[in-house]
Amino acid sequence: MGFVTTLNGVMAESPELLAGYNALAELFGKSSLPRAAKHIVWITASVENDCEYCVAAHSTLALRSRVPADVVQALRDGKSLTDPALEAVRRFTQVMVTRQGWVPDDELEAFLAAGYTRRHIMDIILGVGMKTLSNYTNHIAHTPLDPAWEDQRWSRS
Repeated sequence: MGFVTTLNGVMAESPELLAGYNALAELFGKSSLPRAAKHIVWITASVENDCEYCVAAHSTLALRSRVPADVVQALRDGKSLTDPALEAVRRFTQVMVTRQGWVPDDELEAFLAAGYTRRHIMDIILGVGMKTLSNYTNHIAHTPLDPAWEDQRWSRS
């Protein structure tokens, strides 16, 4: 990104946490999910975990990756997406986070019926795990928002 984020600076207090987060980020980047779906996971998990820092950061990164602005705004607002494939990822991630991994069978079946696989489910778990580390760190540390994310500042209304 061209700079060390304040999140990475905070995480550096535990080199293991920082290394673990960066390893998960690298692995999630290589996962089987389409590029836009990865952004859906990051933003949805961060919204559900009420992480102001991560919603701003991932909104910025999603827009830079050409995720449509209306999709990013819907995610920030916790609203459904019009694209059925992306909505399936949003919904599954939301249920995964809010139900702490206890996803009901009908939600699993709906996700699979949308054309996704069990591997995609495991990859979403990886993304949620990654965001849990950063979301919880930001909650504890009250991580200051980087200037690069300022245009996408977010808080739950």
